[in-house]
Amino acid sequence: MEKQIGYWLKNLDTLLEASMDEALQMSRREWQVLNTTAHGARPDELEPFDGVNEAVERLTARGWLADSRITEAGRAAHTEIAERVARFRRRVSEGVTPEEYQATVDVLRRMAANLEHSAA
Repeated sequence: MEKQIGYWLKNLDTLLEASMDEALQMSRREWQVLNTTAHGARPDELEPFDGVNEAVERLTARGWLADSRITEAGRAAHTEIAERVARFRRRVSEGVTPEEYQATVDVLRRMAANLEHSAA
């Protein structure tokens, strides 16, 4: 029996979490918070995701955030980790064309929008 989209979404999410933690030497959520703040946003913009507050606490303990804003040490760490993220993304998307990637993102975005609109 062919596995459906829910299986592949959950499987990929689980693999991304574990693989990113190993590749980045930090959690995926910590990277998301660090990257968000490095681009001028605040961590609370990641509200829909679990673990944001814990990630902020860990990044603050490392000295990379202060008052939910990136520090100079955080900027230096972000630059170095962004290189690892780029390598990780290349590895994950090996064999996937940019057009296939964009089409996949577009389909998932529309499916999410369908569910968001039907829940309203």
